[in-house]
Amino acid sequence: METWVKAALGYIPRWLDYQMRRTEQPGCAIAVAHKGRVVLEQAFGYADSTKKRALTPRHRFRVASHSKSFTAAGLLKLRQQDRLRLDDPVGRYVENLHPALAEATIGQLLSHSAGVIRDGFDAGQWQDRRPFASEQELRAALAEPPVLGTNERFKYSNHGFGLLGLVIESVTGEAYKDWIAREIVARAKLEQTYPDAPLPRRVPFVRGHSGKLPLGRRVVVPGDNETRALAPATGFISTAGDLARFFGSLDPAAWRSLLRPASRREMTRPHWRDSQDNAQSYQGLGIMGGKLGNWSWFGHGGGFQSCLSRTVVLPGRDLSVSVLTNAVDGLAHAWTDGVIRILQGFAKRGAPLARTASWAGRWWSLWGTLDLVPMRDHVLVASPGQFNPFFEADEIEVTGRDKGRIRLAGGYGSHGEAARLLRNKRGTPREFWLGGIQFFPEARLAAEMKRKYGP
Repeated sequence: METWVKAALGYIPRWLDYQMRRTEQPGCAIAVAHKGRVVLEQAFGYADSTKKRALTPRHRFRVASHSKSFTAAGLLKLRQQDRLRLDDPVGRYVENLHPALAEATIGQLLSHSAGVIRDGFDAGQWQDRRPFASEQELRAALAEPPVLGTNERFKYSNHGFGLLGLVIESVTGEAYKDWIAREIVARAKLEQTYPDAPLPRRVPFVRGHSGKLPLGRRVVVPGDNETRALAPATGFISTAGDLARFFGSLDPAAWRSLLRPASRREMTRPHWRDSQDNAQSYQGLGIMGGKLGNWSWFGHGGGFQSCLSRTVVLPGRDLSVSVLTNAVDGLAHAWTDGVIRILQGFAKRGAPLARTASWAGRWWSLWGTLDLVPMRDHVLVASPGQFNPFFEADEIEVTGRDKGRIRLAGGYGSHGEAARLLRNKRGTPREFWLGGIQFFPEARLAAEMKRKYGP
């Protein structure tokens, strides 16, 4: 593993810990995998904030639409076995569909271009007001005409993936959950992943949380309901570590995978663009993708009634990242982007040299918090409260053990001025000066504020 990756992995948990404190989120789990091996796995906060149960990396989350990628992998595996083709009409496998829907192909359903209704005529399951659709209810909805014609545009559909689950059952002669658990989950050696609730006894499971409004406080939303016929779209329960490994195996360049490289290329290549998305994301087959800066990514996100999650793979870098949160306002998407930005920063600048490494640390003032992040021959002045902590960051040129010069800062900053560390007798930094601004460790600033302004 490259030294810049190791350096980035050292900073990511520090940044995410601060983000958790600043945003007061209940819980978050992160995993980073490199070449199929988990190299960072950590949890923050609570699995249940009302009972103060600490979250661990072994706690399972509802990962919702990540399920679509597992379903897609299952169908691509059946295709490899010559048991179906992507251009087969779905009516060949499932009866009593509306005639227009019966003509849609498996590939169109996988790429969300079959025009199928998103969540049925009553989507109360997403408000936790009704159960998820039974097979009978799903089939009744699929007997209605599609909302759009095939190949008109990208139109996301959970019901469309429920239909793909029926295709798998028709081809295999087994229940979707049984077949996908054995042929995809177990064969991928994912020991902490399940296609749907309920979980076996004693398996640690997070509780979801509402936002703080309108009650002014969060309440627990259990999130343990069975998704029934919509498990192929949203039922999966997993950990960040399992997701990082599984999605990493979908990289066409991955060394080990359930799928052949041609199948992985077909899954992860762009099939449709989202015309309403300014970021110009794309849809593959049960896969989302896009770019952040000049780095491409693919993966999927998930939103249950109370958990938000996202997993991304960075092709060409042998890295995958999964961030799981257990609140309806969880910041999984912003934090995943932040992790990518941190990786990009270290990839561009490199790991710190010996003479800069000792500058690493977090410093506090009445006006805010900053992180000193050594990179190669200089130190970046990062803002841990931002989703991109390196955005427009000052740079310090290290000129001595504890002395430096601000070699880059904005016009309103302290460009060209001195930067310095002051240490105690044990050699531990006790103060940091950025130009004329003095920063302290957190405890010292907190004590000063209590002394000056009261407890």
